[in-house]
Amino acid sequence: MLDSRRNVILACALSALAGYVDGIGFLHLGGLFVSFMSGNSTRMGVSLADGHWLEAAEALGLIALFVIGAAAGSLIVLGRGVNRQPWLLLAEALLLAAAALCYAFDLSNVAVAAIVLAMGLENAVFQIHGGAGLGLTYVTGALIKVGQLIAETLAGGARWDGRRTCCSGRRWWRGRCAVRSPITGSTSPRSGLPQA
Repeated sequence: MLDSRRNVILACALSALAGYVDGIGFLHLGGLFVSFMSGNSTRMGVSLADGHWLEAAEALGLIALFVIGAAAGSLIVLGRGVNRQPWLLLAEALLLAAAALCYAFDLSNVAVAAIVLAMGLENAVFQIHGGAGLGLTYVTGALIKVGQLIAETLAGGARWDGRRTCCSGRRWWRGRCAVRSPITGSTSPRSGLPQA
């Protein structure tokens, strides 16, 4: 997944793109998001509680489009053939280009739909076999993992040494999994964790 410098750079660039597009979408949609579905779920709940049915329906529509995009991205990744990641990125780029064209021709609702589909699609770029992977359009999960790594390091556990990835899934560790003693500096295999 993040096994090369290229993939780390790509993951950072795609996350930055998602944040940029989400900021623009937030301003255009008056407080709704094109890639942050937790925010849309919250807005939908508040709108339902306040009896604002149209606003709740808008949030639900964005969530549904995002899920459709995520499913389409997964279908591309799970398809046959090699080099599926470039095809997925091409599909995302085409959706974003179509959104720009639609917006230029005053079809803003179609543009928003294309952007939301593209953001859902983006989350499959680093999908691994079995469906788990690295989500690129939200940061909460990554921040939780960083906090867990900090706590583990402070508690004398495994240190961040470039072999560990910051994502969930079956392949949490790359390379040999070991614990470095904060006192002696020696390493020993850590029991119960997957070995590469």
